[in-house]
Amino acid sequence: MTLYRARVLDTPDDAWPDDGDGLRAGDDVGLVVDDGVITERGPFADVRATHPGEAVIDLRDGWLLPGLVDTHVHYPQVRVIGALGMPLLEWLDRCALPEEQRLAAPAYAAEVASEFVGSLVAAGTTTALVFGSHYPGAVDALFTEAARFGLRVTSGLVVSDRVLPEPLLVTPEQAHADAVALAQRWHGTGRARYAVTPRFSLSAGDAMLESCGGVLADVPDAWFTSHVNENPAEVAEVARLFPDCDHYVDSYDRFGLLSQRAVLAHDVHPMDAELACLAARGTAVAHCPSSNSALGSGLFPLRRHLEHGVQVALGSDVGAGTGFSMFKEGLHAYFVQGLLGADGVALTPGRLLHLATRAGALALGLGDEVGDLSVGRQFDAVCLRPPGGTALDIGLRHADSPEEALGKIFALAGDADVADVWVGGDQISSGGLSRPLRRPA
Repeated sequence: MTLYRARVLDTPDDAWPDDGDGLRAGDDVGLVVDDGVITERGPFADVRATHPGEAVIDLRDGWLLPGLVDTHVHYPQVRVIGALGMPLLEWLDRCALPEEQRLAAPAYAAEVASEFVGSLVAAGTTTALVFGSHYPGAVDALFTEAARFGLRVTSGLVVSDRVLPEPLLVTPEQAHADAVALAQRWHGTGRARYAVTPRFSLSAGDAMLESCGGVLADVPDAWFTSHVNENPAEVAEVARLFPDCDHYVDSYDRFGLLSQRAVLAHDVHPMDAELACLAARGTAVAHCPSSNSALGSGLFPLRRHLEHGVQVALGSDVGAGTGFSMFKEGLHAYFVQGLLGADGVALTPGRLLHLATRAGALALGLGDEVGDLSVGRQFDAVCLRPPGGTALDIGLRHADSPEEALGKIFALAGDADVADVWVGGDQISSGGLSRPLRRPA
């Protein structure tokens, strides 16, 4: 049992009512964590009175937030962040796909997996839906490294059977066999879950998408993820390749791939019929604003998604995205909605925190476990403690309210400000130094 004393910010409630944003703030909160689970929460004086002899970990020199949730991030692309000035399809050809082919080498894949997982931890991301690799050995390397830290990672083999360079292609039969074998090793092992992952329907024909449906049938409670409606040229090409489909979303839906255990990334250019379909299936969307800006893909229509009842969370989309920080993604989301004017959504600090934490947990079916710091939740948390004299340190010391402090966090915070990270009550980063507490099974 551990008793924490902290200034806490989280969003356990609905972030979208007209009269609020769900932010819960406390300047002196007591949290009792037992076997990784929050068992008591309240004013510190009250919690302390029920545990008078318990040692106290005092975190009030920082701000305690729930662990951050990234609903779309590419493991093989950590080394190509920052390749700017290209639209999606050109960027894939020149940057992402050549790098992804290098993960065929086991030693290279292991290095990238270490860099990738370390980057997640450094950014305060404790839960992630990860676009894996086209190579089974590289997917093994990712799950192995994530297990060392105890991260909550959902990922899988990326599959394609057309359009991409030949080394990244596989037959539907081999894709099914490799996916099932990986799922048997990892799905439900520790905190790992398997995600069926066609790269996008542009590079996956009917037989491959049918194979993906077969994996979902063969692996109980597996997840599904892919891309949709990211770039106008991509959307047009998918329409050409699937002439019998009503729209891009239908290229997945007609194969039974969409459900409450599915997340599609981007959806910058949706039709109303597609939004209605996503809402009916309970499929969430990962909004990746820094990537959409860097590739010139467009401005995300958050209001239309919310009006149709589509769950939206944030994704970093490394490496088209410009980094792992969900605070940066929140800030970019704020900019995008402001640029949309009357068609945008007012993203208050509380709503930004919701998008970066609880919304992601809900999108990934983990809302009963993580995403806020309520009683009964796993203690997945980050403590922000900016270095002295930095803009964020100065801003937080002079903030007049928790809301103002949270706004400064999203405007200014980066990896250097993430001082401590916990997953399931285990501290996996302290003072910016990542230290795995688990070993591979």
